[in-house]
Amino acid sequence: MSTGSRMLTLLTLLQNHRFWTGDELSAKLQVSSRTLRRDVEQLRELGYPVETTRGVGGGYRLSAGGSLPPLMVSDEEALAIVLGLRAVTASGVQGVQDAAVGALAKIVPVLPMHVRKLAAGIGSTVGAGQAREGAPQVEVAVLASVATACRDRTMLRFDYEKRDGALSSRLVEPHALVPVARRWYLVAFDEGPGAWRTFRLDRMRGVESLPKSYGSRPIPGGDADAFVQSSIRNLPARYEAVVRVEVPAEQARAEVGQWGVVIELEIGWSEVRMRTDDLDYVIYLLARLDARCEVVGPPELVDALRAWGRRLLRVGLPEEADAPE
Repeated sequence: MSTGSRMLTLLTLLQNHRFWTGDELSAKLQVSSRTLRRDVEQLRELGYPVETTRGVGGGYRLSAGGSLPPLMVSDEEALAIVLGLRAVTASGVQGVQDAAVGALAKIVPVLPMHVRKLAAGIGSTVGAGQAREGAPQVEVAVLASVATACRDRTMLRFDYEKRDGALSSRLVEPHALVPVARRWYLVAFDEGPGAWRTFRLDRMRGVESLPKSYGSRPIPGGDADAFVQSSIRNLPARYEAVVRVEVPAEQARAEVGQWGVVIELEIGWSEVRMRTDDLDYVIYLLARLDARCEVVGPPELVDALRAWGRRLLRVGLPEEADAPE
């Protein structure tokens, strides 16, 4: 392998993996430790910020503040890339979301700090519409850091905001990122209680990736998506809505999905049970079913339905003269 080819390969390795030991890089490049150190020094002379960690388990990583390897882009182009990828992560298109998160995990760690701050500021403005719709906002740096840690199998430390607003310190093995209903969840093994947990990324504070790796540990059930959905169903909720609807159970299940339980009653009727903190979603579901319903409980759901009915009745229609032909 020529020196130029080896340098490009080294750049690609540093981009695609957060941290490499010297022995790992030497084996990948099939060179001695001395040649590796010389190649790293040449990269630094070219302006690539390669950090060295010495001692047992020491190695190399590409730090923030340099050009994007192996691409060469301006700050403005890098900003456009990050904002575009962030928009894709909220698109709701499965697969494309995962690819966008993977790209963010590669790009954000090597962005100059002033570009990161600018992207965060613009991103909060761009996402204002989502925030009004109730979609929680996740900082792009947090999303990228967690995705990188999942990819590289390195430990994460962060403070987690509980439902009551209190913060708890966590040290976890991050295993998978799962998007559900416009929210991002981390499936991780929590070192504190020694148990598997799911964490909402919008509630994670002060996320810090540690240079400590961990071994293989299978997710319970072997499916990260199913684990998150099961965890969500078992969370304590403010309300348990129970509604009888005049639709077949199969049709109701198609709308309710994993967010509730559907029980088949007499022919043509079903009972829908949902545990939620937000009754508006139950009302939205009932509107989609477009069928006669009977609310069993709670009383707050009846009040919410009546309030929505009054709002909709106040919606005015354009005069016939102003209506389009």
